[in-house]
Amino acid sequence: MSAIGKLDQSTRRGELQGRDMGFEFERLSGEVIGAGVDVHRELGPGCLESVYHTAIRVALEHRRIPDQSQATSDVAFEGVPVGRARVDRVVDGALVLEIKAVHALQDVHFAQLRSCLKAGGIQAGLLMNFNAGRLSIRRVVRSQPNPITP
Repeated sequence: MSAIGKLDQSTRRGELQGRDMGFEFERLSGEVIGAGVDVHRELGPGCLESVYHTAIRVALEHRRIPDQSQATSDVAFEGVPVGRARVDRVVDGALVLEIKAVHALQDVHFAQLRSCLKAGGIQAGLLMNFNAGRLSIRRVVRSQPNPITP
């Protein structure tokens, strides 16, 4: 059993790892990126991160894309719960969306997204930074552990 609990899957239509990572992922990530571009085009850089969170929620809602805000997951160590992980948004139960409003994306932001993917049992995520002249979008895919062979 995994040491990390899964995200609340009440809005999940199907886990990305259970889907073909081709067309469905491209379609969903394309729609989310389009929503982010529209938000950035209208609001531009300089707003608080919370403003972009709300604007993305509205953009996804207008596109009829289900999402869950501030989704949480239990984190366990050696089978003992040690805390909760929180992600900004889980889109259609299959894509983690982390929203930033920082000068530049740093390694720690990518590490945070990887941790969210692992905690939620989700295969891929997008990291969007709205505090730039041009919206910065990075895709992160959780690497699968290599099987140990004797």
